[in-house]
Amino acid sequence: MPPDARAPRRSPASHVAPAPGVELAPTGRAEDALGQDHSFRRPTRVDAGRCASGRQHGIVRTESCSHAMIEAVLFDVDGVITETARVHAVAWKRAFDELLERRARRSGEPFRPFDAGSDYRHFVDGRPREDGVRRFLESRGVTLPTGSERDGPDAETVHGLATRKNRYFLDWLDHHRVQAFAGSVRLVGELRRAGVRTAVFSASRNAGAVLRSAGVTDLFDEVFAGDEAARLDLPGKPDPATLEEAARRLGVPPARAAVVEDATAGIEAAVRGGFGLAVGIDRGNAADALWAAGAHVVVHDLAEMTWRPSDGLVVRRLSTLPRAVDRGDELRERLAGKVPAVFLDYDGTLTPIVEDFTRAFLSDGMRAAVRALAARCTVAVVSGRDVQAVRRLVAVESAYYMGSHGFDIQGPEGWNESLQKGVEILPQLDDAERRLRQMLAGVAGHAVERQRFSIAVHYRQASRADVARIESAVERVVDAHPDLWKGHGKKVFRVQPAIAWDKGRAVLWLLERLDLDRPGVVPVYLGDDITDEDAFQALAGRGICLVVRGEEDRPTAADFALADPGEVRRFLQLLTEAAGDGPDRTRA
Repeated sequence: MPPDARAPRRSPASHVAPAPGVELAPTGRAEDALGQDHSFRRPTRVDAGRCASGRQHGIVRTESCSHAMIEAVLFDVDGVITETARVHAVAWKRAFDELLERRARRSGEPFRPFDAGSDYRHFVDGRPREDGVRRFLESRGVTLPTGSERDGPDAETVHGLATRKNRYFLDWLDHHRVQAFAGSVRLVGELRRAGVRTAVFSASRNAGAVLRSAGVTDLFDEVFAGDEAARLDLPGKPDPATLEEAARRLGVPPARAAVVEDATAGIEAAVRGGFGLAVGIDRGNAADALWAAGAHVVVHDLAEMTWRPSDGLVVRRLSTLPRAVDRGDELRERLAGKVPAVFLDYDGTLTPIVEDFTRAFLSDGMRAAVRALAARCTVAVVSGRDVQAVRRLVAVESAYYMGSHGFDIQGPEGWNESLQKGVEILPQLDDAERRLRQMLAGVAGHAVERQRFSIAVHYRQASRADVARIESAVERVVDAHPDLWKGHGKKVFRVQPAIAWDKGRAVLWLLERLDLDRPGVVPVYLGDDITDEDAFQALAGRGICLVVRGEEDRPTAADFALADPGEVRRFLQLLTEAAGDGPDRTRA
């Protein structure tokens, strides 16, 4: 059966440090209480990690506290540790929309639905339920009586609406297992091994159940959830009271503690409370709001952060990663007695980045290295290019090929699968391609490259003035097609289906599909592009991720760096030697 937008549920990965049984989050979808699917529009990851304001992700904005002085780290739960922020957003949307539809029918005014992205972030995220109800309804000019905590879900009161939302969330929780972010689990493990105390906090009274479902409760020294805050009658964020109480229970003053939040209310609370470091997590388009709230650091995922004894909590960057060629003994030790499953990006990894993408050809030496490795273990080439094109370019028949960032997958002996949801959007991509070619006719230095499941608009050879014109055309086309979104790569804009599917999800899906999602198999991923960061994040703490350095520095979730395709080739030779020493040389 072809994969759809929901990747197969992964079994608990007992080989993932530090907590056996933690299920890592491979998907970006949620289901409401009745099992209805809700796809979320993919956020735009801005080139080189920059947010709309131009501020770069991973840059420290203040030196008010040396990171080496941090003795404890406090983590929010939803959206930071667990993939539940989307579930909360869906539950809120359902509850609010039911109310708003009823009021629209009674008044005859147009129905304006709750936005599970912007409305959730601005009015609800990180706040106690009743506060979120009031803030959102005030933004729509709606006033409800407060009611009481005894109000049932059908009561048209603040408490009644909060109860209805909570019922939807608990119904979901009863039928699903919560998933933890791989990068968050990895970072918490590093902190614990370094002796740094950790706590989780949440405005949600369901936080304890969420953590138990994800299997991560034991990772933390202290769990301070919304039910305990209510018992103590503490005000919700952006008041710092809950954060201060969590730090007090750890025995650490706020100035020596870091707070990690994905909600602006939480960042505001950390700043008001005088915490030494406020880290914002931007999993969507919230970077500017997090900076404005006072965040000292903003990253896409906690896989982009690490703990160093001399520096404390820091951002992983391309420029500061250890070089793989200097860590050969360490890498051999990590691979000893295990079977690697290797995933390779094409442009910028197997071949150098070239001015004309049509001239990016694989060298004979690199092809020989890939072929030798594919004879020892599973090898897959993961590319934004069309699957047929990348297969012709690499020409190693024993390898797997994942084109259009994993929307189209082929393997040896005619093996072929496509993302069904992507197939349904092909007519919109056809129309988008036609419009882009018309709008960009006469613009020098660009190239429109159609892949089956995406469109790449290259601008490496365009003038700076024309790049703005090209981007504007891409944005207008995307705005006219609600099922498409704009992505970024190295000197390229991408138009893709707005489906929660990327290289990371595709890699996890193929590992499970080939029965390689098991102890004794070490996923190894090599890439250079921003799109490869999705795979680095998905494999954090579980695999070995290597990034090929390029022209720009940026935050990264990778473990090691390679200088260029020449070093990639030498590393593939090391992997071939290691695979030959493994207990099982079969590919699948």
